Amino acid sequence: MAAYLIVDVDDLLHRFRNRGISLDLQELAVGLRGGAALAAGLISADSLKAVVVSNWEAHGTMGANYQRIFKAAGYDVFDMPRRDQLADALILHYFSFDPEPVDELILASSSSDLIPLVRRVKTTRNARVRMWGSENVLQGTEFANQVIYQPLETLLGIQTKNVAVYIDFENIAISLNEQGFVVNLDHLIDRFVMQAKAHGQVVKMCAYAPWGQRGSLPPLVDTMGREIADDAPSRLMLANIDPVFNLPGKNSADMRIARDVITDATHSDAADVFIMASGDRDFNQVLNSLRTRNKQVIVWGVRGSTSRQLENNPGLTVEYIEDFTNLQTHLSLSTAAFTEGADASAFTPSQWSSVIIQFDRLAKALGSDMMSVNQLVEQLQEVGAVISRPRGEDLVSQAMSLGILKAIATNGTITLNANHPIVEKTRLIRDRVMVRVSNTLGVRGWEYVNYGFLLKGLAMDRDLDRPGCNYSDQWRSEWIDCLVREGILVRELLPHRHNPDDLVPVIKLQPDMEPPTPKLRTADDEAEAPNWAGVSIEELERVSLETASMVRRVVVSVEQFTSFRNFTWCPLGSLHRRLRVFDTGMAFQRAVEYLKENDSAVVSEYSNPQSDFLTKGISLNMEAPLVQTVLSLRDTFVRLLLSLYERNVPISEQTVRQIDPDTEWNLDFWFSIMETENVLNPVPGRLGQYSLFRTHHTVNLVAEAMKTK
Repeated sequence: MAAYLIVDVDDLLHRFRNRGISLDLQELAVGLRGGAALAAGLISADSLKAVVVSNWEAHGTMGANYQRIFKAAGYDVFDMPRRDQLADALILHYFSFDPEPVDELILASSSSDLIPLVRRVKTTRNARVRMWGSENVLQGTEFANQVIYQPLETLLGIQTKNVAVYIDFENIAISLNEQGFVVNLDHLIDRFVMQAKAHGQVVKMCAYAPWGQRGSLPPLVDTMGREIADDAPSRLMLANIDPVFNLPGKNSADMRIARDVITDATHSDAADVFIMASGDRDFNQVLNSLRTRNKQVIVWGVRGSTSRQLENNPGLTVEYIEDFTNLQTHLSLSTAAFTEGADASAFTPSQWSSVIIQFDRLAKALGSDMMSVNQLVEQLQEVGAVISRPRGEDLVSQAMSLGILKAIATNGTITLNANHPIVEKTRLIRDRVMVRVSNTLGVRGWEYVNYGFLLKGLAMDRDLDRPGCNYSDQWRSEWIDCLVREGILVRELLPHRHNPDDLVPVIKLQPDMEPPTPKLRTADDEAEAPNWAGVSIEELERVSLETASMVRRVVVSVEQFTSFRNFTWCPLGSLHRRLRVFDTGMAFQRAVEYLKENDSAVVSEYSNPQSDFLTKGISLNMEAPLVQTVLSLRDTFVRLLLSLYERNVPISEQTVRQIDPDTEWNLDFWFSIMETENVLNPVPGRLGQYSLFRTHHTVNLVAEAMKTK
């Protein structure tokens, strides 16, 4: 009797991992072969021809281990890199040479790649063909009623195990770095999750480290070498890994992890599999206690940095992180090119920023563009960029791998690579911020620069218009904060000049810091500020459409506020908050300056009945031609809306255009103003239709004016 079992290892492993089912490969191999012999009615499994097929190289170093397991269980091991030729290869190497027709054919797979065997293998008249898998791929095919499908999990009694993972991230990151690997955070997260799922259903996954503690970890980078340590907690959370904070230092992490493991293991619904990602021998006792509770214990370690006690513990399974990841080495990273796509991404502060800024700072003090590695490491320690000499040496080593630093002698002398894109951008940003602070203090005679004023000034700085730069206030804040950390700027909280109880952040230069020379062009210079006097709104529109639009919005909003509340002025801060959604840069500030220079508005500090302090506000010159023109347009548009309302016609851009076809209205703009001022409200469920707030103060005034005419 000829009986065959074909096991598709690649498909089985893939599907079990995706479903979070833990597999013992040796149990799988023995169980499949024994079950197949029983199903075929064989006296002994030795009468069964068992073949296991896989692309073994795709499993890396584990491929050889898998082959040994199946060989020991009595299988022929067959290598097939191309799945599209899987059926052809099996027929050629096995069935074409077997003179006997097959009485029993069992295919252990959920892939349709093996279905051609059903048609092409020569079988006896009473032969049985079975398919064991996680999914019945025979449904809808011609073989649906000919082949016996049986769920593999039921046959083998496979049950999903719950898995809890505890990652001593500080230990793992340092160990990987010491073994010459770049700590690619995104890649590690992906592979940690994948490897955990290979052991069962993940019910808990935590990563312990001094998150947010500057210089406590080796550089955490993405595939392009960008340092992303500040984003680490958020990236972990996106992958359902809980970032648990502990203070820097081995004992802090060890005690926290040990406490959590023991606590979790005592619960009635504790996990079946505990995975500890750490090579620290201090966890040996904790892991042994898990074994006494009949828990499966797995250690993820770094080869060469994992304790011998853990490696030699017979109750533990050790999986080396290098085996299920393909992390780059520092040497390979040094050859990585900076592509255009990388250049266009967000260029935010990183540990490389510390290396560059502190190198330049020390070089200026030494009067040389060369220094020793030790000197730079000491400088990084002094400003708190790293917490220890080993961390500093790691940081400098990786900066050299990236090409940011260059070795110029065998005695440890290094210099900065001025042509490196990270160096160029970091220097540009540092210099522009320093020049802006210096010029503002000098030109305006101030003692400090208001934090918000500095943000607005940098937003106008055209020299910072580079890929990945100057795209938001958040970006500008991150770089200001970086320069404060690096000791270039000083940030203080000072009482507000009108409200001493309100502290405001201000920025100064460090006393020993001098701005770069020659001075770069800055928007604080009088020549940079546009002269709006005498410029008509139509001319302004051609020069800056956004500013002209904001002028009209300001006029309408201020008039409505002052008219409704019977005030002579409108709080400037409240007005800006109201219109901020339309202010992508400096449009609001420029609009206010335009109104002031054209005698259409006055900005001053007014007595506020709701406060003991003066409030900065804006009032309109209602006699100014510009103000009258804008308000006349506003009233004309409201009259159109009233006409539609009185005729019971739905209000939309189309109906306004129909009722006034001769006027070239910018309908998007005016509908936006009406919605902002609550004159119009969108009709729910009717896109593009609006309802008129008939009792609105402005609408009432326009309606009354219509009656008197």
